[in-house]
Amino acid sequence: MSLASSSRLDDVRTSRVYADANASRGRNWYEYKKLKIEWSSPDRYEILKRLGGGRYSEVFEAVDTANSERCVIKILKPVAAHKVKREIKVLRNLAGAPYCVALLDVVRDPSARYHSIVTEFVDSTPWAEIYARFTASDIRVYMMQLLTALNFVHSLGIIHRDVKPMNIMWNQEKRQLRLIDWGLAEFYHPREELNVRVASRHFKGPELLVGYKRYDYSLDLWSTGCILASAIFRKHPFFRGSDNDDQLLKILRVLGTEKFDAYLKAYDISFECESDDLLASYPACPWTRFITSETQALATPDALNLLDGLLRFEPRERLTAKEALAHEYFATTALEGGKPDSALSDSVGMLS
Repeated sequence: MSLASSSRLDDVRTSRVYADANASRGRNWYEYKKLKIEWSSPDRYEILKRLGGGRYSEVFEAVDTANSERCVIKILKPVAAHKVKREIKVLRNLAGAPYCVALLDVVRDPSARYHSIVTEFVDSTPWAEIYARFTASDIRVYMMQLLTALNFVHSLGIIHRDVKPMNIMWNQEKRQLRLIDWGLAEFYHPREELNVRVASRHFKGPELLVGYKRYDYSLDLWSTGCILASAIFRKHPFFRGSDNDDQLLKILRVLGTEKFDAYLKAYDISFECESDDLLASYPACPWTRFITSETQALATPDALNLLDGLLRFEPRERLTAKEALAHEYFATTALEGGKPDSALSDSVGMLS
């Protein structure tokens, strides 16, 4: 490969926003493997009930006996020490980030085997119970908040890597959300290869499904697009694959193989598969095909245009969070109970 070709490929493979966010802040900002943590005792917290759990943790509602306030305790299952430190470092760096869950404390049991993260408590309605009741206004307000959170997070050099409805607390009464579960979050560095075994299958970007390791913040925008599609078409999940290959197939049958092939070529990705279905050709489907009489008021032309800007094979073609916030889809959000334009500008407008 010529130097010119190599340079062009490096440009394509580098995030077009916030690429130097970590380098400009220095090693102390992003280095977490040598992080020294002062752990609190679990004695001050009283477990009230289990809220959920998964492969990496168990989550409980608790009360802080020092101030009688409710909180959430995430007990981490035994994992590599650097992963625990990474999550804590990310949460500390995100202090004050809009629409992101706040870290309150870090706790370790006397045996030092179990580590816990204590965060703020947020009243939340499960996604499965709430999304089918969303109005067009609800969707705009929540999507604006999620994109505001992501723009701020990305400006700090952090990729969430597991954006999905279950990692969002949906406070229906206040119409506010909190982005949670930062266990897979990572600091972005250009030209650094990252683990592709992240995110949840139905929200994985195509880059993960083809094993491309030099992904960036745009991964979170693909996942955001999947959430938007679920909301406006009332179909959860929108891409429902039974495994990674089937997940990619579901995407190909909507976005088409022509743009997929162009993506592989532009990024010099060698993708081999044994599935005849994945090797077949599929035309792109118009987004209007998924509209029903029930969702017509939700899947408006500006909503479909925003969705089209998020669900792109090529990461550099996807809207960034900041670009998405400027989309006409959000023109009336402040009038509907969203964050006023001036406040939004104060929190994210100067981060470029």
